[in-house]
Amino acid sequence: MISFALTLKRMLTGLIHAFKEKNFRTLFILTVMILLSGTLFYYRVEHFTVIDALFFSVMTLTTVGTAELAPHSDMGKLFTIVYTFAGIGIIFGFIYYIARGIHASSASRGKRPDPDA
Repeated sequence: MISFALTLKRMLTGLIHAFKEKNFRTLFILTVMILLSGTLFYYRVEHFTVIDALFFSVMTLTTVGTAELAPHSDMGKLFTIVYTFAGIGIIFGFIYYIARGIHASSASRGKRPDPDA
């Protein structure tokens, strides 16, 4: 549990540091919009719960995937194909800026990030 708390603290520090950049703020808005659009689609068309729809959207766009949830309709499958291609770059850019923020905040404190942490 301590490891989780420390990792969460580093991620939040990186997020705060990343917000100082205009490009990140744009990516943040795009990330929220694409996650909301996916969540609304899966909630309305595939009849997932809101939490399941958000979970599926995040799992899809981070390319993790999940065997428990999948679109069942043809419309849902087609949407997921387009959604994945449209969203992966946005999500990876978002993650990149957070990682860069973690690195920058560690460097500004005069210590290198621990690669084993």
